[in-house]
Amino acid sequence: MNKLLLSLSLIFAMQLTTSEAYAEPPRVRTARHHAFRDFREHFGKPVFIRIIKEERVLELWVQDKDGEWEILTTYDIAGMSGDLGPKTKQGDRQAPEGFYRLTRRSLNPRSQYHLGMNVGYPNRYDRAHRRTGGLIMIHGSNVSIGCFAMTDRKIEEIYTLVNEAFKAGVQDVPVQIYPFRMTESRMRKERNNKHFSFWQHLQPGYLYTEDKDAPYPSNDC
Repeated sequence: MNKLLLSLSLIFAMQLTTSEAYAEPPRVRTARHHAFRDFREHFGKPVFIRIIKEERVLELWVQDKDGEWEILTTYDIAGMSGDLGPKTKQGDRQAPEGFYRLTRRSLNPRSQYHLGMNVGYPNRYDRAHRRTGGLIMIHGSNVSIGCFAMTDRKIEEIYTLVNEAFKAGVQDVPVQIYPFRMTESRMRKERNNKHFSFWQHLQPGYLYTEDKDAPYPSNDC
C-alpha cells in the first residue's frame, strides 16, 4: 500500500510540474486582469491590427458575432525608428511595411520588452525581394529600433486580445502596415518617391479595408 501511495504521489507531482511548465507567466495573467475590465466582452473574438507609420498609430480591429469588423481602439505608437518606406535589410533601422500575420508562435510572453508579438517579417514578398533581417516585434517598454513599441499597459491590452483570440480557436491575426493613409490623392503626391512602385503594391490592401471594413485577404504573408 505504501508503494502504491508513493507511486501515485510521484505521478501527481510529475503532472503538476508539467502543468506548471506550460502555465502562462505572471505578466500574462496580470495583462489579462488589466484588460478584463474594459475589453472582456471582446475576449475570444477575431482581431486584426493595422499600423499607419506616418501617424504613429496602431488600430486594433475586432469582429462581432455577425461577422462585421470595426476599430475597437486606436493606440499611439510610443517608439519607432526609421523613415517612411519598407525595411529592406538587417540593421537599416527601418520598420517594415506590408501584409503580415501573427500566429500563436508569434507571441513572446517573456520578452525583455515586457510582452512581444513577432509580426512575421520577412514575409513571402520580402523574401522574394531578398530583404533581410527579422524579429520585428510589436512590444512594450516604450522604445524601439525597427520595431513598434507601445507602453506596457497598451501592449498588455493588445497582447491579451490577440492571445484570447488564439485561445478561442483563431488561427492567425492579420497585421497590415502602411506608410500613410493610401488615398488616391496622397498617392498622386508620392508618385516621384523612390518607393512609389512598392506602395502601389500596398494600396489595394488599404483601399480594400477602407471599402469593406475588413482585413485584406493578402497572400504575401
